[in-house]
Amino acid sequence: MNQQSSQQQQPSTQSSSVNQAQQVEREKIFQWILELANIDTKENALLELSKKREVVQDLAPMLWHSFGTIAALLQEIVSIYPAINPPNLTAHQSNRVCNALALMQCVASHIDTRSAFLSAHIPLFLYPFLHTVSKTRPFEYLRLTSLGVIGALVKTDEQEVINFLLTTEIIPLCLKIMDSGSELSKTVATFILQKILLDETGLSYICQTYDRFSHVAMILGKMVIQLSKEQSARLLKHVVRCYLRLSDNARY
Repeated sequence: MNQQSSQQQQPSTQSSSVNQAQQVEREKIFQWILELANIDTKENALLELSKKREVVQDLAPMLWHSFGTIAALLQEIVSIYPAINPPNLTAHQSNRVCNALALMQCVASHIDTRSAFLSAHIPLFLYPFLHTVSKTRPFEYLRLTSLGVIGALVKTDEQEVINFLLTTEIIPLCLKIMDSGSELSKTVATFILQKILLDETGLSYICQTYDRFSHVAMILGKMVIQLSKEQSARLLKHVVRCYLRLSDNARY
């Protein structure tokens, strides 16, 4: 009898322990968000929150709706603009701003914050990083993480995202990286272009003028030649899909 009673109480105790652990975890998240406003605790808070972005389902709304948090993340981003021209970005600076970008990607990915993220034109703050050409690891990491934010947006296949991106310089920026970036950066940039092309508005935009179409076709052609020398199945897959989608347009 006592053994049965003990067995019945055990699941309840375990459930209570799990709930307590979850509550403690959420309190830590709230504390780290508050610490983003403090210059002395900001760096560690960025690191800890970036580690939690894929396990805390509602982290994006928590970040977006907490006072001053997005402003603090934007401050991290613009604070390294002076380090990109002339290019003297350090590994420490790159790691720190990439933690802020990882949280921006979290906000960009979430259905409840994506629209507001676009309305605030936050992706434009990342474009200076995509303009950089330095081949050093800090810059490569910075470009790749910035592309990851845009990649997270296009992955949703939402018309609002494509409409926004077409009003910006994202296509020439992606083409530039596809032409001269590292294999990983080329792969993400080509994926972004592919997603834009898969949208009817995006395809029409690129095929609207011969200059736009020929620029895209030229870069894809150069990539095929390069891929014949340095093979990458993942990158080639995206290049082929871009060609396939371009062939859907009757104009060319």
